[in-house]
Amino acid sequence: QVHLMESGGGLVQAGGSLRLACAASGGSVSVATMGWYRQAPGKQRDLVARITRDSNTNYVDSVKGRFTISRDRAENTVYLQMNSLKPEDTAVYYCSYVFGQYNFWGQGTQVTVSS
Repeated sequence: QVHLMESGGGLVQAGGSLRLACAASGGSVSVATMGWYRQAPGKQRDLVARITRDSNTNYVDSVKGRFTISRDRAENTVYLQMNSLKPEDTAVYYCSYVFGQYNFWGQGTQVTVSS
């Protein structure tokens, strides 16, 4: 069982920055595909960014150039640096761990961007 703990969410003004962290226990972020997803009220949960075990990354178009996903193998933690935040980035952000047939989720962290 892999446990994921997100942190770093909060309230920020438009144009500001936040860095989310996802600390994993019970599994290595080095071997998994790690992802950040978000879910706004009344909407589905969508992929924001993903990093594979080979360090390939991909981003949803709306965050390209503003968000960066990274991994610290020593800390067994994945980060999402979010810059130039917009009100439409407001959502609960979830960390995902995928390895083979196994998929684990964190509990989520709220990000609110005020205009």
